[in-house]
Amino acid sequence: MRPQQLGLRYNFLLPATRQLGALSMLGLWAVLTLTGVLYAVWQGYSGRPFAAAITAFAALFLVTLLYAARSAESDLAARTSAPAPVIVLGVAVFLVYLIYALGTNTFTFARAATVLALVFIPLAIAFSAEPKPPGAWQDFAIIAGIWIAVKPLPQLWGFSMSHWLWPFPGGRLAYAMTVLLCLDVALFVFVLLRRVDGIGYSIGWGRHWGFFILASFLAFACIAIPLGMGMRFIQFEPRWGEWKTLPLTALGILFLTAWPEEFLFRGLLQNLLSRVSKSEVSGWWTASLLFGFSHITNLGFPNWRYVALATIAGIFYGWTWRKTGSIFASALVHAAVDTTWHFFFRTQ
Repeated sequence: MRPQQLGLRYNFLLPATRQLGALSMLGLWAVLTLTGVLYAVWQGYSGRPFAAAITAFAALFLVTLLYAARSAESDLAARTSAPAPVIVLGVAVFLVYLIYALGTNTFTFARAATVLALVFIPLAIAFSAEPKPPGAWQDFAIIAGIWIAVKPLPQLWGFSMSHWLWPFPGGRLAYAMTVLLCLDVALFVFVLLRRVDGIGYSIGWGRHWGFFILASFLAFACIAIPLGMGMRFIQFEPRWGEWKTLPLTALGILFLTAWPEEFLFRGLLQNLLSRVSKSEVSGWWTASLLFGFSHITNLGFPNWRYVALATIAGIFYGWTWRKTGSIFASALVHAAVDTTWHFFFRTQ
């Protein structure tokens, strides 16, 4: 019986993609990091705190990209069969935070303890799941915890953990740094420890991807734009004065919003739900609904209009992931949607 008949989607059975190797990924990392540094310098940042913040960002971002290199997932998994190397990686991530905190003079024991918890509690839960196959309750608990850490509820609690952990410079890096830290931990957990296959964590290009990405984006736009305007959720209001920032904004959305969310909701959640339910369609639609509800606090609570549109978006992102087997493809659709929204529409 084929995997599809069992309701499982093993994405490594899909046609091979032209994927970036480790050296190409290092080059991409260097270009993107240097671009960010030059932009920050142009904005007037300098000194030791700035150097510490950039160093921490670059280190966390490097892990995020290197895992997407060709054969990186299998090679790393083969070399980290024992718990010790994964623990060492967790310690390394914590040391990166110490570089940031000490370099920016924002170190406190409470912050350090919180980062230790963010790194090692998911690892401990993952260790407790062994030798269960992927799809154990611990896997879903880790995913939920990571999402709460990345996207807290400041509208309800009046507190943002991200801004508390990363106060320099003025909280502008708070979301990005929390996303990268949690994304790295999730990679340690699900790639190295839990060995979840079929995630599609890669950067490359495959056959017919252009069609799938464009079709998904256009189909969603044909539904979401009239629906959003009909619900008085969005209004057409192009930001012509901001077009100079389009390249940087689009890259930031792709790598710091779309990529992490597609990894979490498609590569992990939709993947695992399909396994547990023995139904690819059930996993797809359930993950899309949960993706929609994860936005309920955006722009006020409860924001049901946001939930509705995000759920529909999740359906198209999930379809793209199913067709390509890559979160890079679904992240491109996701980023195109968010970038279009940012530059052409105003949320009412």
